[in-house]
Amino acid sequence: MRALFTSAVIVNVLCLAQCYKILTVFPTAAPSHFILGEAIARGLAEAGHDVTMVSPFETKNPPKNGKVKDVVLTGLIEEHNRTVIHLFQMEQINMFTHILAMNFMGNRNMKKVLDHPNLQKLLKSGEKFDAVVMEQFLNDGLKPLAKHFNAHLILFSTIGPNMWVNGLVGNPDPSSYIPDWNIAYPIEMNLYQRTWNLIIKTIWYASLHLLSYPGHKKIAEEYLPKGIDFDTALYNVSLVLCNSHESTNQAVPVVPNMVQIGGFHIKPPKKLPQELQDFMDSAKEGVIYFSLGSNIVPSTMGEEKKMAILKAFGKLKQKVLWKWNEDTIPGKPDNVKLAKWFPQQDLLAHPNMRLFVTHGGLLSAFETIYHGIPVLALPIFADQSMNAARAQEAGFGLFMPFSEITEQKLDEALQKLLNDPKYAENAKRRSSYFHDRPIKPMDLTTYWIEYVIRHKGAEHLRVAGAKLPWYQYYSLDSIVVILLVITSPYFLLKFFLRLRKKSAKAKKE
Repeated sequence: MRALFTSAVIVNVLCLAQCYKILTVFPTAAPSHFILGEAIARGLAEAGHDVTMVSPFETKNPPKNGKVKDVVLTGLIEEHNRTVIHLFQMEQINMFTHILAMNFMGNRNMKKVLDHPNLQKLLKSGEKFDAVVMEQFLNDGLKPLAKHFNAHLILFSTIGPNMWVNGLVGNPDPSSYIPDWNIAYPIEMNLYQRTWNLIIKTIWYASLHLLSYPGHKKIAEEYLPKGIDFDTALYNVSLVLCNSHESTNQAVPVVPNMVQIGGFHIKPPKKLPQELQDFMDSAKEGVIYFSLGSNIVPSTMGEEKKMAILKAFGKLKQKVLWKWNEDTIPGKPDNVKLAKWFPQQDLLAHPNMRLFVTHGGLLSAFETIYHGIPVLALPIFADQSMNAARAQEAGFGLFMPFSEITEQKLDEALQKLLNDPKYAENAKRRSSYFHDRPIKPMDLTTYWIEYVIRHKGAEHLRVAGAKLPWYQYYSLDSIVVILLVITSPYFLLKFFLRLRKKSAKAKKE
């Protein structure tokens, strides 16, 4: 009994010293976003912290060494599925329409999240948290939650440093060599590309300040408790966790309170189900895995594209695993196996895996680099084109927009990737970059979240640029002063000469 009491005391003391109450907020009704949010919540819980997670999804597999309390935004998944547009048509949407649509979608989603009874119940619960870890994706109206819960605000960027987070922490984002996340430009852009990149980034920035922030401010003031200044809460960011890493993403500058943790969601491979294990083991020529991710419904692709893919796969001597949402496809070749779900990470770890045909999502990009598998990227929307461009530029994959797929093009790309050893070699090289880290990415995530809490928001990490208005940040006011100093003598001289000329003319008259 005494031993039990002593153990309980030790546990309580350790908890008081190390356990923090952390709220994770991942309100996007997309499985890929939830995968990332759940990985953070699980990692923090297993590190001994008391975690509450706000999400449209429920945590189905609780962590072994901790607990995550769910605040489920019920109904948002069904609402998302009813209103989501046909993703295969996204390539046809021009950039300006896309920006307006993103702003509209962000305002609509914010209203639904803040109006949800389960979130309102949490708001009125009187609970306090040490930190709020929040996904940064069209949800700036949620930032005052950190102030309401008396917590430090930590943002999670699903696509690495980008225009949605850079301005909040003063991170540099020069358009001269960092392409916008929506366009598949190379890192070394030509003049046309740099000019267009500058225009796109300027429009995004203007839309944030003229459309997005004002809209979210209005919604936040309607649904959140009064007395919280939205503009202060928006920039009160202690830390940004970026789902990026130089093994996969472009190398870019980051300020001290911005940390790259890309690949943190990846788990060590497990044994495959016996049927799949036998399939993989018996593939003497290797296996190709084809998946369009968790958000895209593959059966909604056009018949022409479907037949081109089937015919190209049918010519291969390799076996093919295709993640498909229906039981069969008319005309399916014998070497193609369909399933509605595959254990992707475990498949990529198998030594007979030769190639990953992917939509170019960032989670898939990290998983293929982790295991050193070359890719054929067929991007459809969002950051997929950028990820595809980086894979091709780094030499471990090829990039083909989904709209450009033909049987001949697909056949040529597959043969090139399967028969030229440089793609597999470059994939292995990139994999070595990924693994050569001083600390595992999830451990790094936990460390920095705890660091921010220990150091009361870690204000010493914040750069002064985060507090400057845009015209000061880019030194436009200083440039105006310099121009005035340089041009003033000329205009003054011109003025006095004009006066002298008028005076001389008056004397003559």
